[in-house]
Amino acid sequence: MTARALWCVAPGQAEIRAATMGEGVAVRALWSGISRGTERLVFQGRVPEAEWARMRAPHQEGAFPFPVKYGYCMVGEATEGALAGRAVFALFPHQTAFRLPEAALIAVPDGVPAARAVLAANMETALNILWDSGAGAGDRIAVIGAGVVGALVGYLCARLPGADVVLVDPVAERAGLAAALGCGFAAPEAAPMDCDVVIHTSASAAGLATALGCAGMEAVVVEASWHGAGETPVALGGAFHSKRLRLISSQVGSVPPARAPRWTYRRRLETALGLLRDPALEGLISGESGFDDLPKSYGAVLAAPGTLCHRIRY
Repeated sequence: MTARALWCVAPGQAEIRAATMGEGVAVRALWSGISRGTERLVFQGRVPEAEWARMRAPHQEGAFPFPVKYGYCMVGEATEGALAGRAVFALFPHQTAFRLPEAALIAVPDGVPAARAVLAANMETALNILWDSGAGAGDRIAVIGAGVVGALVGYLCARLPGADVVLVDPVAERAGLAAALGCGFAAPEAAPMDCDVVIHTSASAAGLATALGCAGMEAVVVEASWHGAGETPVALGGAFHSKRLRLISSQVGSVPPARAPRWTYRRRLETALGLLRDPALEGLISGESGFDDLPKSYGAVLAAPGTLCHRIRY
């Protein structure tokens, strides 16, 4: 088998290059997903130098800032071994075919369409955020930023018994998506107040200010965005101290300490895949294009504010 892969080669520039297959079980790509937040920072060369090692994707090639082969939302068909003929998920960049050890492949469970399984990495992130937040039954929960990760966090929170969950986003058209996922919706200027848990996913200073404003007395505010290089002002004046707010970070690179003794990374990802059975999650797929179109379309997809998960067809 021969393979081709997408590489980011300079700020705002991508190209398709011949790729090595690697070693292990052969997989033919079916679909991959563009994870807009992180991939946009990579494409723009905004991964801070201090984070170059920590931000390496599991099967990345090249090095930050450029050239780099990056991505982690791949669904393919195993063509040999015990998984032959099965759709599998892998944390692998955008590439037409590849080989990985069988342990790095996770069979897509029954009831989850292969095309929807591209959301697995984002669902894994959302699950970790939910754990870090400590949200529970009956809580008033605001999620600031209705991108893919924010919407998935809202979806999970809305399944907590009695929870009142509101997605907050400036894009009014996302109200329908929120309703389909079981959440309320509000514009930032109408965001709910006195929340028990607030989760911020918009990667903007304005969004973080909204999140802090939503929090009730001694509430938890989870910063789940990754802002990349540059400075982000944080509004720690006002009622931040008098409300005794707790601002904590969440990042999928680590399983929360309370679960780490029992939860492996594989168990977490397998669970995330199993959470994708609901057809309502199709609303998170905002577009689709062919792999060969990526050098021309990649930048536009990343820049478009309406992009949620853009699916790549192989």
